[in-house]
Amino acid sequence: MKKYPCLFVIIGIAVMVSCSTEKPGFTGAKGEVKLITLDPGHFHAALVQKTMYSQIDSNVAVYAPESDDVKEHLNRISGYNQRPENPTRWNENVYIGADYFEKMLQEKKGNVVVIAGNNKKKTEYIKAAVEAGFNVLSDKPMAINAVAFEQLKDAFRLAQEKGVLLYDIMTERNEITTIMQKEFSLLPEVFGTLEKGTLENPAVTKESVHHFYKFVSGAALKRPAWFFDVEQQGEGIVDVTTHLVDLVQWECFPEKIIDYTNEITIDKAKHWSTSLTPSQFNEVTKLGDYPEYLIKDVNDSVLSVYSNGEINYTIKGVHAKVSVIWNYKAPEGAGDTHFSIMRGTKANLIIRQGEAQGFKPTLYIEPVAGTDTALFAQTLASELKKIQAKYEGIELKKLDNTWEVVVPEKYKVGHESHFAQVMEKYLQYLIDGKLPDWEVPNMLAKYFTTTKALELARSEK
Repeated sequence: MKKYPCLFVIIGIAVMVSCSTEKPGFTGAKGEVKLITLDPGHFHAALVQKTMYSQIDSNVAVYAPESDDVKEHLNRISGYNQRPENPTRWNENVYIGADYFEKMLQEKKGNVVVIAGNNKKKTEYIKAAVEAGFNVLSDKPMAINAVAFEQLKDAFRLAQEKGVLLYDIMTERNEITTIMQKEFSLLPEVFGTLEKGTLENPAVTKESVHHFYKFVSGAALKRPAWFFDVEQQGEGIVDVTTHLVDLVQWECFPEKIIDYTNEITIDKAKHWSTSLTPSQFNEVTKLGDYPEYLIKDVNDSVLSVYSNGEINYTIKGVHAKVSVIWNYKAPEGAGDTHFSIMRGTKANLIIRQGEAQGFKPTLYIEPVAGTDTALFAQTLASELKKIQAKYEGIELKKLDNTWEVVVPEKYKVGHESHFAQVMEKYLQYLIDGKLPDWEVPNMLAKYFTTTKALELARSEK
């Protein structure tokens, strides 16, 4: 193992100084960020490269074991390079072999490692990459159980010591209706203050419905078989709920540090399975048989996947509920959907994405019962100007005693484009040399919430 001079310095402050001075700072210069993609098993690994960035070198090092996963990843990158509109120019330098991980750590061909794949290995990858001095941009979830959460805590400690940035990809912060929900909640004259709620009637609720069969970059997604093994992918309660827990923190307590050791309590948690027939499994994986590691979850040829979960918890005194459901395939014309409500003392902010909304997320503002509607309308019209100053073109449409927030098409960039937005923000953090003060403690709070909820859900079976 390579020895770092700073490891021999006894005094903690000297350690941090010596380590940081060994690393050249990022300036935003062209091509100074050199990406490494490690064992790409999830399509999110490719989506961060759907766009070119001047700060990122077009040569990307890829390290992976021999598998269909890496082939699918390279095919997606090739598709981006060959598309007729705005083609990318990535040059993938690929190493495939059983010693791929050791080779990556040894060769140090880049300074930012992108990790999106098998979640059983992910936290180990993160910790080792950080310890070797790499910055890490990781897909969610960074931890799928209590053991991994402890590893993640060590990884963040090491990141601070090494002067590198460890960050997860929270795309949903860039979804425009979610942004609008947050923005309107910051207008006291409209929203009032966030209710505290109760276990039976939470102040904030977020629910999402996802589908195993879906299209990505215009093609039907082929999922790896391990995606359906909760020991490798993680249960739904620690996977997609990561986004929902993150949004609760980001919207309800913007830029506030959350101390998970005394400000979060898991009140209730449950999980349940989704069933897949052999033909459905074949359609989405292209495999004829279940691999050996899935047999434990098969009964009468039907595969059961614990992909669904619900968490009721209290955060900084506010009752919240998040839940995720996985179905096999969406109804015609539909896709993944989202429901969210923030209950304020003056109005509720509700995102719906059902058939009535054409399966497009739509934000509604509903004044609480007993409100003088005429006076509320005047206040809302006045306060809207503050939103429009930041987001030109946002309008309101009156619907009985409810207002729909009308969002111009230019803001509806779609889920895949959110990956570029996250990458651009991360590149700025590299230039700044740090994350916002609240990001690391709140990432820890998020993964504490999901992994602790998993423990509770399993104990209550």
